[in-house]
Amino acid sequence: MAIFSVYILNRAGGLIYHFDHYTPKSEVEKTYSYPLEITLRGDDKLEVIFGARDNVKVGHSLLAINGENVVGRKLPDGTDVMEFLANKENYPISLKFGRAKLKTNERIMLASMFHPLFAIAAKLSPEQRSSGIEVLEADSFKLHCFQSMTGLKFIVLTDPRQVGMDGLLKKIYELYGDFALKNPFYSLDMPIRCELFDLNLQKALDQAAEKSGLYSSNPSLS
Repeated sequence: MAIFSVYILNRAGGLIYHFDHYTPKSEVEKTYSYPLEITLRGDDKLEVIFGARDNVKVGHSLLAINGENVVGRKLPDGTDVMEFLANKENYPISLKFGRAKLKTNERIMLASMFHPLFAIAAKLSPEQRSSGIEVLEADSFKLHCFQSMTGLKFIVLTDPRQVGMDGLLKKIYELYGDFALKNPFYSLDMPIRCELFDLNLQKALDQAAEKSGLYSSNPSLS
């Protein structure tokens, strides 16, 4: 079990805070023969869109070819990756796939997409005063969301088996009030830049992770 990351969205759905607590390793390296049965597509990076197999999943990015890192759609010598993969003479070929780290702009875009989904869920609910999306479960992770009275959304991404997230979300909300809101240099709905909030959030996540048997010794702040 694991706690992957924390996101905080402002009232307009903008991303104002992100914290990576634990990033699981997902790299897979295999040798393939011609023709390649995996379909790749993308502009900034090549991602698997069809042909998932051998632990290579849809959404994984092509990270390296024959030990050479792939940068966007190019190899270090400038060779176009798609042209290289289409050449039968280059096979057998060793390909490394994995979950590429999201860029800041990608995180901002995904956060802005969650905001309308949350509103749609609240509208579609047959019950009055629906709280929107509280839990969203996929095969490899679970999203937990808590919306404050002022409209801020606190989101935690975890392993699907992780428990006790209601208490953790409320704890994060308390830390936000204690350290971010009380910071004289912080303006409401603006990006959170508060070292005390970072440190206390790290401590709360470590405590929650320890209860489930996982401890992250190499956190990543952003």
